[in-house]
Amino acid sequence: MKSPVQKKGVYELMKEIKILSEKLLYGIADNSSPSGRLGGAAGLYIHIPFCKQACHYCDFHFSTSLKKKGKLVEMLCRELLLRKDELNSPEIQTIYFGGGTPSLLEADELQQIFETIYANYKIAENPEITLEANPDDLTEEKLEMLKASKINRLSIGVQSFFEEDLKLMNRAHNAEEALKSIKLAKQSFDNISIDLIYGIPGMSLERWKRNLEISLELDVPHISSYALTVEPNTALQKFIERGKIKPVDDEAAKHHFEILVETLTKNGFEHYEFSNFGKSGYFSQNNTAYWLGKSYLGIGPAAHSYDGNSRKWNISNNPLYIKSLEKGEIPQETEDLSVSDKYNEYVMTRLRTKFGVDIAEVFQKFGENYKAHFAELAKPLQKENLIQEKNGIFHITSKGKFLSDGIAADLFFLE
Repeated sequence: MKSPVQKKGVYELMKEIKILSEKLLYGIADNSSPSGRLGGAAGLYIHIPFCKQACHYCDFHFSTSLKKKGKLVEMLCRELLLRKDELNSPEIQTIYFGGGTPSLLEADELQQIFETIYANYKIAENPEITLEANPDDLTEEKLEMLKASKINRLSIGVQSFFEEDLKLMNRAHNAEEALKSIKLAKQSFDNISIDLIYGIPGMSLERWKRNLEISLELDVPHISSYALTVEPNTALQKFIERGKIKPVDDEAAKHHFEILVETLTKNGFEHYEFSNFGKSGYFSQNNTAYWLGKSYLGIGPAAHSYDGNSRKWNISNNPLYIKSLEKGEIPQETEDLSVSDKYNEYVMTRLRTKFGVDIAEVFQKFGENYKAHFAELAKPLQKENLIQEKNGIFHITSKGKFLSDGIAADLFFLE
């Protein structure tokens, strides 16, 4: 079995890191340590592949036509039924509605999905149930509906509080809606996360600082923040190539990241994963468990699943997904993971987090050869002060944080 780097190339692997780290992170963990409350718990991810309009930077799977939304929800429920015995886990600890734009779901559609889940899966007593939402969807009426459902955590895709940034990215909401949605959401939900994007062309340090100040003034307990990346075949890439938008400035993005880390850590947030900051008790349970290698079941077009030994991913095509499920077939592919694959993913995810790489765990999980390999390749990185070791656990240093994915790739085992 070839390593991820050999199979997919460095660019493809980095894209996979971004996708897995930002979208397919579903399970549960304690806020303080890898041992936590993990047990044999697993997570459910439900992909809702619809959006009102296409953001210029997005390359995730979605459709701007809502005509088949009801039918697709029906097929999501059918897939849940067909795969109810697939997870080797005593219970589901988290449920995550991602997309796309899950806040486009109506009350009856959410109810249909929840009835199917609770009738066919063992759900923990107090699961974390997250729904990704766009600010323009979060009206008082919508929030009342969500509060009356089983949803207990909102992840709001703010991205920026400034009109010029939102227009450049072609977001469906405006700056006023961004502010209003959070204020309204806080009346119904305590557990709220917002997304912010930095490194946007033309975004000054002052404007980025003000984005963070507004977030702190709104007193949200969790912030996920990502650098704007130019993905192939997106509108953003085409606009940059044609000179309509300035290229992304990596050095500016690095400065934005440094300001992000400094500002949030000074204001009571823990930087527990490269792109995630949470106050005590508000870490994303879904995300943390993915980084700790827990199993999850992905339902819907383009959704990924992981059982500890293999990955599965559904077809990224709504009509074909519906057609397959109507015939009782699950349109997916499977990749069995070699020991090297598992080691590489362990290194990749752990170095992005506060948990770090435990050299004793590397030996326990993968054997002496992988332990020796990691220790040897870590030496030059330690000399460059990019990673540091304490009590057998290796962490990315402040100097290396913005380079974490590349550092992880330097430590991969290539067969």
